[in-house]
Amino acid sequence: MIEYRRILLDGAAVQVRREGDDLVAGDGRRVAAAEAVHLPPVVPSKIVAVHLNHHSRVAEFGATLPPAPTYFHKPTSALVGHGGAVVRPANCKYLNYEGEVAIVIGRTCRGVPAAQAGEYIAGYTIGNDFGLHDFRDTDAGSMLRVNGTLAQDGSTDEMRWDMHYLVADIARTITLYPGDVLLSGTPAGSRPVQPGDVVEVEVDGLGRLRNHVVAGPLPVPGDLGAQPTESEEVRSTALGGDWEFRGIRPPRR
Repeated sequence: MIEYRRILLDGAAVQVRREGDDLVAGDGRRVAAAEAVHLPPVVPSKIVAVHLNHHSRVAEFGATLPPAPTYFHKPTSALVGHGGAVVRPANCKYLNYEGEVAIVIGRTCRGVPAAQAGEYIAGYTIGNDFGLHDFRDTDAGSMLRVNGTLAQDGSTDEMRWDMHYLVADIARTITLYPGDVLLSGTPAGSRPVQPGDVVEVEVDGLGRLRNHVVAGPLPVPGDLGAQPTESEEVRSTALGGDWEFRGIRPPRR
């Protein structure tokens, strides 16, 4: 299996392949992986994520899986590379990590059966679908390692819908282009992190994605749109289902 990355090399975005501890460009230039400035591995036209897929996540919230997967979109401007900072807005508290396996599309894909979907997948990478739950009260319908301590531990075996099914399902109504990213769902254990925390998502065979959390310099303007809240729904979602009945208290930082 070949591992590809995108890095900033001599001022340009370059795709490189990993050879041991080094990253090697197509023209032979070589840089140590630990010293490279990493960019998101692809430049997608869209990022599509599945709501619930892991059985442990469903059980954690006492939820029921729908008969078919449901999805939401994330802006491509939300992408952060390996080693980059994730910014938590200054007056928000509930920024949750969600470690996931990401599917990368390799060929234009539309209207393909699940049995052939693998032919349209370029490969897989690691994703951390950070979610800001402070605004969950405005949501009309949607639903690792942290500082060296294991926080989420799951397997693709607990997925209700596999990678090929997800690709084929989405491609029924949306044309997928090379580089597009599909996030396949997270297991149980998603919790809030604070500025200064380091979050690592490790997937067998894919390596480890590391990011750190920083505080945003500016608060959410109080005179525009919906504001962060700390309702029971916000805390319950951010802290894991029935938190108030399990002796778990919300953070007071």
